[in-house]
Amino acid sequence: MISIPQSHFDWDQDVRNPFNWTRRRKWTTIAVACWVTFITGLNATSITTAAEVISRQFHLPDHRIEVNFFAVVAWNAAAAFVPLVTLPLMDTYGTRTGYLACYVLFTIFIIPQALAQNFATLVVSRVLAGAFGGTVQNAADGIIANVLRHHHERALPLTIYILALLMGVTMGPVLGAVFEPLNWRWIFWIQLIICGATLPLVAFWAEETRGSVIQAQILSKTESAAPAKLSEDENPIKMLKETITRSAKLLVAEPTITSFTIWSSFAFGLVFISTQSVPLVFARAYGWGSYNSGLVQSAIAIGEIIGFVACLYQNHIYVRSARHGIPGAGDGEVSPEQHDPVPESILYLSIPSTAIALSGGLFMYGWSIFQTHWVVTTLALLLIGYASMVIVTAVTIYITHSYAGFAASAIAAVAFGENLVAAFLPLATKAMYEDLGYQWASSLLGFVALTLTLAPIILLWKGPAIRGRGKMIQELPH
Repeated sequence: MISIPQSHFDWDQDVRNPFNWTRRRKWTTIAVACWVTFITGLNATSITTAAEVISRQFHLPDHRIEVNFFAVVAWNAAAAFVPLVTLPLMDTYGTRTGYLACYVLFTIFIIPQALAQNFATLVVSRVLAGAFGGTVQNAADGIIANVLRHHHERALPLTIYILALLMGVTMGPVLGAVFEPLNWRWIFWIQLIICGATLPLVAFWAEETRGSVIQAQILSKTESAAPAKLSEDENPIKMLKETITRSAKLLVAEPTITSFTIWSSFAFGLVFISTQSVPLVFARAYGWGSYNSGLVQSAIAIGEIIGFVACLYQNHIYVRSARHGIPGAGDGEVSPEQHDPVPESILYLSIPSTAIALSGGLFMYGWSIFQTHWVVTTLALLLIGYASMVIVTAVTIYITHSYAGFAASAIAAVAFGENLVAAFLPLATKAMYEDLGYQWASSLLGFVALTLTLAPIILLWKGPAIRGRGKMIQELPH
């Protein structure tokens, strides 16, 4: 790490410290990051509604594995791998420059998606869009941790961020359904207009939020301050190597991150599986076209909004957990703001949400097909959306709390799993539903959901001990 010399000013009290920014300034920065997360997510999935049209135009073969989904695979695969490097770099060298550059490049690479004259061009442009879009999409978590000092302050903005993340990828097919009748290229032109209009917001209000970077910049401009220097056992090459491998090490060495990545990735991946299963199910069972099937995805979005409301109550429990075990807290002598909440308290709601809402929604989705009105099948999607919101929020808050010093790096590890599952699991959706049947394909996913309920149960039971055995957590700044 860079050794910063002592100076005459008190950084902890300095107004330039992001922790000491005004409430309005903090929330403006957070709001811009969440909005960017939402509009970036639209690009990930909006193309799915136009899959059949694109397949015909580019003469793609009709295989059991959906070749047209490779455009989504390309986006998510890039969004899985690239942030493993870019987000830790932001943790070490600052957020603003990298964030702004990635957003500008993401916006630019929407253009070749709209102009593509062959499928290869479309896929390559989406690889690049996913690389830069995935970075800004997942950077909001680190930004929130950088500007809010206390864990109890982060719960609400992190919940809003997860809603933006999930709503973006969920509403993508809805956006595609609305504009695909004009021409599938308009799906991207509309996104270019939205992202282009957002660029001034990012340029002016996406400030540098990494406190150590701001402090180093201030000291470098202070004539009386000694220049920042490297400690004896550090050098730039070693720092860069450690930075770009940090997320990968966290994913492998920390059992908490490993288990929660699997759990969250499954919930996140279901949103992408639905982009393949919903058109298949609603076309064959109810005779719907791509337009109506795309609009059905809004049921998942409604479930996510309901999940957001439920998360607000869960956040209340999380914040109040700071009182437990503190002498005098119940008498008002100690406020929760003075102590960290118990991270395991954020998991309470996620357990029934996984075991009942998620698995139940999957069973309901499979076994209501051909048997009942389409509304019942749609309600099952609502349950899946609700559970996904609760699960991903719980994982994000838990990981951000436990690895606050390098929140962006930790979330990059989780996002790697989420985007990897979102990229490749949907490829098997068509074959799975055709081979196993609609009922048993959904039931298989339901049984997986039940099994994954063990992750939060074990962490709720033995969380502190498991986190304490992590090889890297003791080395991270908090």
